[in-house]
Parts: sequence; structure tokens; C-alpha cells
Amino acid sequence: MILRSLALTNFKNIAGATLDFSPKVNCLLGDNGMGKSNLLDAIYFLSFTKSYARVPDSLLIRTGEDFGIVRADYLRAGADEEITAGLRAGMRKTLRRGGKEYRRLSQHIGLFPAVMVAPADLDIVQGASEERRRFADMIISQGDPAYLDALIRYNQCLEQRNRMLRDGLSDRTLYEAVELTMDAAASAIRRARARFVERLGDLFLPCYAELSGSGEQPGLELLVSGGDHPTLADALEHSRCRDTAVRYTTVGPHRDDIDFTLDGLPLRRTGSQGQLKTFTVALRFAQYRFLADASPVRPLLLLDDIFDKLDAGRVERIISLVSRDDFGQIFITDTNRKHLDEIMDAIGGDYRMWQVERGTFTPIAPHETH
Repeated sequence: MILRSLALTNFKNIAGATLDFSPKVNCLLGDNGMGKSNLLDAIYFLSFTKSYARVPDSLLIRTGEDFGIVRADYLRAGADEEITAGLRAGMRKTLRRGGKEYRRLSQHIGLFPAVMVAPADLDIVQGASEERRRFADMIISQGDPAYLDALIRYNQCLEQRNRMLRDGLSDRTLYEAVELTMDAAASAIRRARARFVERLGDLFLPCYAELSGSGEQPGLELLVSGGDHPTLADALEHSRCRDTAVRYTTVGPHRDDIDFTLDGLPLRRTGSQGQLKTFTVALRFAQYRFLADASPVRPLLLLDDIFDKLDAGRVERIISLVSRDDFGQIFITDTNRKHLDEIMDAIGGDYRMWQVERGTFTPIAPHETH
């Protein structure tokens, strides 16, 4: 899949911009806060219908304006595609493919896959379990629409059960009806998560070894909440008294976690900054390969300031990795022109570069990059 062009109006700090991209590598050079990451976020938005930064849609509209538009032209599976997202203050966002509006935004997920690698990825290993579930759910949903449907069903039932707990309802029959539906959805969710963690591990381990340049042994393991019971329905019934006391559901897929280790020790507590950053970058590259295998089109790779907090050796190994043919179209932001020039030298072929300043994108001619 190739993103041919992008047109933005009133998106974050970008008043207006139209960019035509290289099918291989596109570089955005500039100081922090100028709009480089905002452009990548616009591309991400068109894939996931939400911001990578997880800010409300209202904050994606440029300050002082009441609407924003993101429009892109793709080459997908040999066919031209146009995606347009509309944002308006106080109204529901719209998403159109080929001029036709989606009935449900979830229908769009996975059709235009993308992988973002950014400094905030450290939250995956250092943050709460919610971050790791979100990481897994977002990846699996792109290649498995049935998983997304099961996740939506489960969350709807979870909300219903929590509401019953808050209201102090005690009707066992009502609880059992909701819990059986949760159980069916949870079985599909956990089977998919188990397959995902196993497959991601297979892709992740060699990637981490290459990026770290060490003999460290990383590990990934799915931790299932309420796993001592044969089914979720049994776990929910067993926890009902406790849940009634605390007024929320304490077991289920919404409490599962992924344990990340390095040489058998918990990464979040023992890893150095370099190890944490290398681990998260390797996770994202493994994610890319997972999606490339699961999707009929090759994902876009969005690299946002990924060289921060890395020593020269790790930077060199990342550059070597992304220079290979197994990656498709790449978008890279950096404040350091040297890194971008090294990537261009390593990859060769067609590329484009822009200087970014206060939401304005100025093309840099090829002969100006050295």
C-alpha cells in the first residue's frame, strides 16, 4: 500500500498543507513542536479513525477554527483509493471512502494498516496493564474483524454488568444472562490474544537480538485474569460477591496483561533507558511484520523521533533494519539531519524530504540533503 498524497486543513497546528509522497521514504526535518509529529498523526488518524496521542477529536481541530479536514489518496491492492475524514466542533466526525460514508467506523479498521513507532511507546512496557491490552487489541483488530466484533460485544456486556453492580441489583438470573454472553466473547478474545502473543514473540525475539546487539533474553507472556477457573462465567460467578462490594467487575479480559521480561526479570522495573527503548522499537517492528503477514497490503511505517535516547550502535542497527526491502513506504521525523542523511544513504533510491516550521512544510531538494 502506498500513500500518494495528503491534504490537511486545520489539523492541529497545520492550517493548510498538501504533500505528494515518495513510494519509499519520506523525511520530515525540524525542531520539536513544529508539526512533524502532527503530520504523522494525521496519517495514523486515517488508518484508525483516532489520534495516536489519544486526544479528543475536538483537540485535533486547529485552535480558533471550527472544522478540520484530512484527505488522502492511496494506491491499495492495485486500485486508487480516496479517504476523507471530517472534524467539526460539537459534532460527530465523519469518514468517507471513495465519497461514501461509513455506517460504522469499525468497518474501516484494518483496511489501511499502519504502524507508528514513537517516544510514547515506552508506556507499553512502563505503563499500566491497560496500555498493553490496547497494544494487543489494536494490532489484532487490524487483521481480524471477528476479534474486533467480540471485543465490542464484551465491552458492551461489561458496561452493562458494571452498571448492575453500581445499581446494587441482586437478581442472579440477570447476572447469569449477561455473564454467559461475556463468556462467549471472552473465549474468542483470549484465543486470539494467545495466538497473537505466541506469533509476536516469534517475530520479536530475532528483531530484539539484532537491534540490541547483545545476548539478552527477552520474554513475552499472556497473563489471564481469573485463569484459575475453567470458564469466565465460572470466574464471574465466583467473584460476584466481591464485585458487588467494590461495584465493578474484577476479572475478565479487561484485566488481562502481557508480561515483558529481560533475562527473566521484569523489564519495567529493571530495564535501562536503552533497553526499554530497544524493546519497544523491536515490538513495533515485530508488529509491522505481524500485520504484513495478516493483511493483503503492506502497512505504512511511521517512525517518529525514534533515535532519541539511543546510543550510536543502536541507531546504526535501526538504520540497517529499516533499509531492507521487507518494509514498504516509510515516513520518518527527526530533529537531526545527520540521521536522515544516513538513512537515505543506506536505503538509496527514491525519497523526499521537507523542512517543517510552524505547521509549514517546505520541500528540500535532493542535492540539498548532503
